[in-house]
Amino acid sequence: MTGDTGVRAGRCHCGAVRFEVTLSDGFNSIRRCTCSYCRMRGAVVAMAEMGGIKILHGEDALTSYRFHTGSARHFFCSRCGIYTHHQRRSNQNLYAVNVACLDGVSPFDFPEVPVMDGVNHTNDTGKPTRRAGTLRFIPAD
Repeated sequence: MTGDTGVRAGRCHCGAVRFEVTLSDGFNSIRRCTCSYCRMRGAVVAMAEMGGIKILHGEDALTSYRFHTGSARHFFCSRCGIYTHHQRRSNQNLYAVNVACLDGVSPFDFPEVPVMDGVNHTNDTGKPTRRAGTLRFIPAD
C-alpha cells in the first residue's frame, strides 16, 4: 500500500463532503505531528500536491480553521466535524490528507507512523523538521 499514488476517493463521516486525491508519494509520506492542533486531532496524514485534491461534492459544507501564524488552512466538514485535509504551513504547495477519510484505508493499517516535531516547527526554528518519534500499532491477538 505504501507506494500507491493512484487516485483515491475520500469523504467525511456524514458524506456531505466527497473528494478525490492523488497522493504525491503514496503512503510513503504518512505522518503525525506534535503541534498543539495535530496533537489534539490525532490524525494520520499523507501528502498531496497542490491541485491533487478535487472536491467532488460539498465544497459549501467545508469550513476551515487557522491558528498561530494563520498560514496553514485546516479543512473539516461543518456538519459532522471530521477533518479531511489541510494546506501545510511548511510547504504551501502540499496538502496533508486524513488517511481515515480515504475509502478502504484506516490509520491502523500502518504498523509504524513517523511523528514529526511540530512544536518546534521548521518555519519557527529555521532548522530542518525533526522526527520526534514513531507511533506503533500492535494488533491484539
